[in-house]
Amino acid sequence: MTEAKVYNTEGKEVGTYKLPESIFALPWNGDLVHQVVVAMEGNARTPVAHTKGRGEVRGGGKKPWRQKGTGRARHGSSRSPIWKGGGVTHGPLKEKSYERKINKKMRIKALYTVLSRKAKDGEIILLDALSFDTPKAKQAKELMLSLSGIKGLKAIQKKNNAAYFAIPKKDENLTKSFRNFRNVELDEARNLNPMNTLKNKFIVIVNPKESIKFLEERLKKAVARA
Repeated sequence: MTEAKVYNTEGKEVGTYKLPESIFALPWNGDLVHQVVVAMEGNARTPVAHTKGRGEVRGGGKKPWRQKGTGRARHGSSRSPIWKGGGVTHGPLKEKSYERKINKKMRIKALYTVLSRKAKDGEIILLDALSFDTPKAKQAKELMLSLSGIKGLKAIQKKNNAAYFAIPKKDENLTKSFRNFRNVELDEARNLNPMNTLKNKFIVIVNPKESIKFLEERLKKAVARA
């Protein structure tokens, strides 16, 4: 197991934690990660763009002119795709489904692969505990400033997608404290997935003993169901 430093809310080192190799020491598998992320994006997509074909646009019931004798090309409807105001050929349809099936073990393996890469790049931060008595954005900002003081973590102050805080259980005070920060996402550790892990620069795991336990159990459950 790889040992990682554990920090407190003041950005000071308070100990170490052994990261399980089954989650944080996997080799990079770009093909798997790409396949899972593309599938997740497709499953989250809601088709909105829709065009009408020649049978759906209004009008065009009368033949524009007689078939022969005018010297012009024959036409049966002014709603033909080659006419202005006509239907669209092969346009996008809202009925199209972009959903793709992802096996649970594939999704979990992709998540562990991304976490392993981030651990290797020093982008996993372990926080011993985090709690606010009341919702305070000021406290959340002070925490980000404290963490940015850690060597190599100055980028946690960037404007967008700086950090994902994985907390062991739901906490309304924390959720409300961080909700106005564009560069921070906060959610339960059990909701970690390859998409939100890749989207954010740093993954801050709060109470690692409890949070990482959720991640280990996910794979065990997936294997048991299979």
